[in-house]
Amino acid sequence: MEKILIIQTAFIGDVILSTAVAHKIAQYTPNAQIDYLVRKGNESLVANLDFINNVWVWDKKNGKHRNLWRLIQQIRQERYDRVVNLQRFLSSGIVTSLSRGKYTYGFDKNPLSFLFTYKAKHEIGNGLHETDRNQNLISSFTDTRGLKPILQPGVDNYKQISKFKEKPYICIAPASVWYTKQFPAKKWVEFLDQLPPELPVYMLGAPSDSQLVENIKRGTKKTVIHDLCGQLSLLESAALMEHAVMNYVNDSAPLHLASAVNAPVRAIFCSTVPEFGFGPLSDNGKVVQIEYPLSCRPCGLHGKKACPVGTFECALGIDTKKMAEELKTILKSR
Repeated sequence: MEKILIIQTAFIGDVILSTAVAHKIAQYTPNAQIDYLVRKGNESLVANLDFINNVWVWDKKNGKHRNLWRLIQQIRQERYDRVVNLQRFLSSGIVTSLSRGKYTYGFDKNPLSFLFTYKAKHEIGNGLHETDRNQNLISSFTDTRGLKPILQPGVDNYKQISKFKEKPYICIAPASVWYTKQFPAKKWVEFLDQLPPELPVYMLGAPSDSQLVENIKRGTKKTVIHDLCGQLSLLESAALMEHAVMNYVNDSAPLHLASAVNAPVRAIFCSTVPEFGFGPLSDNGKVVQIEYPLSCRPCGLHGKKACPVGTFECALGIDTKKMAEELKTILKSR
């Protein structure tokens, strides 16, 4: 039986997108033992996948280097046939090169890529989605066709959110780690004020996002808004999004949650652009962005803490009226 390890110890969105690689490998080697290495906090995303055997968890916050060395020792004992490293950071290169894997795969931008058996280019801005860039790493033993990411919420996850599904609803994930990736609160208010008053809105995010939600609730005249920030697990959030009339997200992890359960989604891109390769993959997934060019956009790959030119026009110039009109049309067609 072939043993394969996939390494992705970055953030939530990166792990979600990496599941497309795991799924493809499972299709080509259905009898293989496929394991994952993720950072602590992201294990639930892959532990539920029915084609994953074991999940290694790296605690980066407590004894980071000690825990990494312990994991390397355990991984070396497994003697993996293939180690697929989807990250470009030194730590993942160390794990890969010390893994004792028979064949190792990684991107050329990893500092230790010269030690890998096979390496692929990782180029952002060439029109490829991140899932396709990841697919290039395993094309030598699968094929060149990329898959969508996949999450598999369990029965308990669906049961937990069933009480929220009594009426048609929408979900909004209003926050982002980066200021210039986040649709401003006043634009969310502008959008909400145009929606049918009886339509339930569920706000999703981390516990720390509740203050933003409260600011939005204070600004809008719409009253049927439920703050679920910090109250749902990642898989419960995905399950809720799956059955929503529509989901509204930034260029951030909730976008990839939607893609992984093929949920309808509108991805709002402010300072970043979908050409970087992180756009929606759902069948009913579209990008919402400013409709005219700006010389300052994009201002960076990951967003910034403040608008470099002070106008934030890439966000403030987005037409919420069109967003609301589209949603009303969708609701009428149900």
